[in-house]
Amino acid sequence: MADSSGLSPVVAFATHNAHKIDEVYDILRERVPGLERGHLLSAAEAGAPAPVESGISYEQNALIKARALAQATGLPAIADDSGLSVDVMGGAPGIFSALWSGRHGADRENLELLLAQMDDIPDANRQAAFVCAAVMVHPDGREITEMGIMGGKLTREPAGAGGFGYDPIFIACGQEVTNAELEPEVKNAISHRGAAFRALAPHIAALLPR
Repeated sequence: MADSSGLSPVVAFATHNAHKIDEVYDILRERVPGLERGHLLSAAEAGAPAPVESGISYEQNALIKARALAQATGLPAIADDSGLSVDVMGGAPGIFSALWSGRHGADRENLELLLAQMDDIPDANRQAAFVCAAVMVHPDGREITEMGIMGGKLTREPAGAGGFGYDPIFIACGQEVTNAELEPEVKNAISHRGAAFRALAPHIAALLPR
């Protein structure tokens, strides 16, 4: 199975989210010499359905996705699960971040609901963190897990057109603008997903043809 460039995929990526594919590819290519977009086969490109994410942690949900895709494609599979953990909400929305408003992936509705729930919380108590578990599952059952965390705080209004999810209402520690206002390379350098996938990068590099 080769793409238009003639490259055969070496690893499958368990996501149907085009924004996430672009973001993770940008993160990985800085750490994986010779990595091309054609080396990554997304679940959408493979025609693989998304499994039910029935885990109770980021790691469990990431492994569910990667295990299913490795079995479906016969390739080593990578996946991540991530979410926003808000201190005053006891870690919510957490693993339910993508469906907080009741519909999976409804970014604007999720964001607006969370802002409404946080309306009475003073600025001093709006701490939050993005958390990511990135995993690799080999068809023979070998599994690798890496974690990444990005601390910060929630704003009161969305700002910025970049990123996705809750990026428009999150300001990372050390920054003065939201994730959605940061240049992609700046965001990737400090993000939870960036940290997790950079840790996974050597394992992906080992899969590339020599």
